Formats: sequence, C-alpha cells, structure tokens
Amino acid sequence: MSKPDELLVDVAALVESGHSNQMSLTVVAGGAVLTGRLAPEAVWRQRVSEVLADSDTLGDFSAVFTGPPNQEGPPRYLHFHVARILQGPVGIPETGGMYRVAIEDVSAWSMGDVSYFDH
Repeated sequence: MSKPDELLVDVAALVESGHSNQMSLTVVAGGAVLTGRLAPEAVWRQRVSEVLADSDTLGDFSAVFTGPPNQEGPPRYLHFHVARILQGPVGIPETGGMYRVAIEDVSAWSMGDVSYFDH
C-alpha cells in the first residue's frame, strides 16, 4: 500500500493502547497470508525477548527486544502472536509464531483468523 489503510491503523492503535490483545486478524503482505492475534508492541517484544533468552545460541539477541517501543505518531507495525503463515491448507509454524508486519506493506486484510488444517 502506498498509504496505510487508516482503518487498519485505528485497529492497531486500539491494540497498542492496551484495550485488547485478543483481536484476530488476517493480512496479505508481500503475497503471504498471515493470520493470528495482534498484541501491543511492548508485550510482543517481551515475549520475543523471553524466547531468545531461553536459547543457548540466540540468548545474546534477547537484549535487543527489551527496550521500550519507539512509538511516535500512529502505529506503523502490526505485532502478531500465535500467528501462522498460511500455505495451502496448512498453517506454519504449527505452534504459531511471532511476526512483525509493516502496516504499509499490507495489501488486504480481514477481521478474524482464517481456518487451516493441522496435520
């Protein structure tokens, strides 16, 4: 998108304000379909930091995510947790992942998550 969808920015702003981390969303970005729940950036950063800190090989990267979000103006990113990239009838990864997507890269979106089949 050359200019981010104002309605999507409003949804992201409401999530960032801490009113909800239960908003399910499906987006198309760069040709990929991503579905999952949105989280405030601070919550997302904390969870990524925890996962990295538990890793023997990636623990040093944990500190990068511990700082506060640098947020001035409207949100520029969507922060997904428990999210999957849909490929055919399968969602990957099976356990859900943590994704950060630039709102300006979203070409289509829908409220709710898309069904997929776990194998």
